[in-house]
Amino acid sequence: MADKITTHWKGNMVFESDNPRWPSIMMDASEEFGGTNSGMAPKAMMLSSLAGCSGLDVISTLNKMKVEIDDFKMDVSGELTEEHPKYYHSVVVDYHFYGSDLNKKKCERAVNLSVEKYCGVMEMFRRFAKVETNIHFHIILEG
Repeated sequence: MADKITTHWKGNMVFESDNPRWPSIMMDASEEFGGTNSGMAPKAMMLSSLAGCSGLDVISTLNKMKVEIDDFKMDVSGELTEEHPKYYHSVVVDYHFYGSDLNKKKCERAVNLSVEKYCGVMEMFRRFAKVETNIHFHIILEG
């Protein structure tokens, strides 16, 4: 199975990347590097890809387990090398679950399955970076 995208220069430092199956996304550089901040930076997009890949796994697994949560988010941060070409040598993924009656064990299982077995983007990151994961539970009090 292969994916193919087309990325088209839109002027200045802006690029539009598309795939026939999905809407396009915009990439741009920060003002510091001659851009206008009109799109996500390519390296930051890699962190979004990591969160998206793992997040899809987690939600899919929780749905199969019939686990209900009120909300879910991931914070992903990456530390770049000092020398060019700069790449993420260290990445931290924080999983945040929100709910009044969270099944912590099943949420942890869903995250672990993504991290250890299913998320291909996570596996790619592990080829060049130290990846740390943390799980946080936020209990929402009713009433």
